[in-house]
Amino acid sequence: MSSLFPRSINNNNDVHSQRMVRMVYLLLIFATLVVFHRLPTHDFINLDDNLLVYENPQVLAGFTTEGVIWAFTQYHAEYWHPVTWLSHMLDCQVFGLRPGLHHLTSLLFHLANCVLLLLILRKMTGDLWRSAFVAALFAIHPLHVESVAWVAERKDVLSAFFWFLTIWAYVRYAEQPGLRRYLLVLLFFGLGLMAKPMVVTLPFVLLLLDYWPLGRLQLQNVRTVSHIDIPKASVFSLVWEKIPLFALTAVTIIATIAVQGKVGALKSLEAFPLTTRIANALVSCTGYIAKMMWPHNLAVYYPYPGTIPVWQVAGSGLLLLALSVMVIKAAKNRPFLAVGWLWYLGTLVPVLGLVQVGSQAMADRYTYLSLIGLFIMIAWGVPSILAGWRHGRTVSVIASVILLLGCMVGTWRQIGYWRNSITLFQHTLQVTTNNHFAHNNLGVALAQDGRLNEAIKQYSEALRIKPDRAEVHNNLGNALAAQGSVDRAVDHYYQALRIDPNNARAYNNLGNLLANQGKMEEAINHYNKALRLEPNYVGAHYNLGIALAEQGRTEQAIKHVTEALRLMPYWAGAHNNLGVLLERRGRLDEAIDHYQEALRLDPNYAKARTNLERALSLMDKSAEISRTNAKVKRSTIQPPPESSAGLS
Repeated sequence: MSSLFPRSINNNNDVHSQRMVRMVYLLLIFATLVVFHRLPTHDFINLDDNLLVYENPQVLAGFTTEGVIWAFTQYHAEYWHPVTWLSHMLDCQVFGLRPGLHHLTSLLFHLANCVLLLLILRKMTGDLWRSAFVAALFAIHPLHVESVAWVAERKDVLSAFFWFLTIWAYVRYAEQPGLRRYLLVLLFFGLGLMAKPMVVTLPFVLLLLDYWPLGRLQLQNVRTVSHIDIPKASVFSLVWEKIPLFALTAVTIIATIAVQGKVGALKSLEAFPLTTRIANALVSCTGYIAKMMWPHNLAVYYPYPGTIPVWQVAGSGLLLLALSVMVIKAAKNRPFLAVGWLWYLGTLVPVLGLVQVGSQAMADRYTYLSLIGLFIMIAWGVPSILAGWRHGRTVSVIASVILLLGCMVGTWRQIGYWRNSITLFQHTLQVTTNNHFAHNNLGVALAQDGRLNEAIKQYSEALRIKPDRAEVHNNLGNALAAQGSVDRAVDHYYQALRIDPNNARAYNNLGNLLANQGKMEEAINHYNKALRLEPNYVGAHYNLGIALAEQGRTEQAIKHVTEALRLMPYWAGAHNNLGVLLERRGRLDEAIDHYQEALRLDPNYAKARTNLERALSLMDKSAEISRTNAKVKRSTIQPPPESSAGLS
């Protein structure tokens, strides 16, 4: 246990101190589990969880050789993050599509991150209680709910896991520099980059840690707290040793920008002018501080403002400048303030929107690692300010307990909003305005729940706010088609295609309407257009297969339904219908296999059960006929009776 819980520098031989250390770790884990324990009862949400998990054929297939190659050679969902893909694949391999267990994996990574943060801070500073305070805030702050409660943000908790392992390996390297220890730093950093590119700022953070608390810099009159015997080095040497890390950072930045540009995720300067981006970045930096201090009105999506009041931009800029000047002036006696402040600002740089990806103004998940810097400022700064006051220690303890209890209550409440898509986006609409994105996603969730009238209202409101959203027109068309308003549905599909001529979903949905009207040739034409635009479109393959079957083109139908199942193997309905098609071709053995698989996936699937019973009956009859034919065949080849030879 001594390697996991390093001894306090105040009393290395005090057994009771060691028990206290272990108790602190256990309390940290317990408090985190208390506020997050409902998470494994939550569902997936219809924001990126589909792209990364439950509609992603490579992930659904589990941990396969083909999937591993795909994870490392392809980009998808705007990022190249193979380690994150492998994590999701492993979950599907072990848990299938049980969302609660996917949530549990993310929670376990968050727990590991909390423990690692406490372990690292205590090892670097030797201060148990300040380190524990930072780790506790990290563990239970409401702003961190998004990173933990959103399956699609597995990349946050996973990349943070390697972030902390990199720092741990770096501290060991700083104690005793050597190639093997340095390679371990490179390994963990590389894995972090392959989980989420946001960790590109880590080499910069390591330089900050060299300054405080490690005290590696050869500077005079700088107060450090490190109790580790670490060799000193010049600024040039410390930068030079990190060149390989900065090289990985540069490659990752270039590759990420290239990928996001290719998939259309990067926004143009016409859509988001540079002045607007700078203004939003300044307001976001102060906005995160405000939400850290008073975490209310948290949302999964904050719409990008059309205009930002000048007073907000000016006020934010002046506040950031004033704080920067203050911490730099205080760096000599209180270096932790400068380190914490630069940690906060530096780690936010990739996500401030200066290179705009997506249409959100800010996001709670961006604070998962960044707030650690502010937490360090509070944990070491407040006690240093109150040190000369008689009751300073008592006030610090009481304030810390109240703050942590408040965070636990806030996080408990925030977790409840993430129960499913409906609760999440209803809450988002309550705390934001003109949020077309939330209206659309709430509409999708309501439609999936069969509440079509409510869904249509949400889609209509989204289009009122932002009329040029092809996705929303397509979704509104789906809801209207389900209600039987075919003409209005067709109109919205064509509006979607007018806005986005490469919208494969709209072509597929138009095909469905035409197929329902018996216009099979036209429907097949639209399905083929969808597949030309998106060759791995599962729904289009399946729908094309059913349309071909309606025309009696069974072999072609089997080909497309089989491809749909290759892409999405957990589709019980497709297994059942493929079984029907195979049965038509007399391939009873294969048909029975697919009926059985449909029932394994959905034991209450009545049609599949009926089809299986019929197929087994036909198989029995076929076997009986075969046995009869065999008897007849044997009787015809029996030798004739022996003759009465010798009676000549």
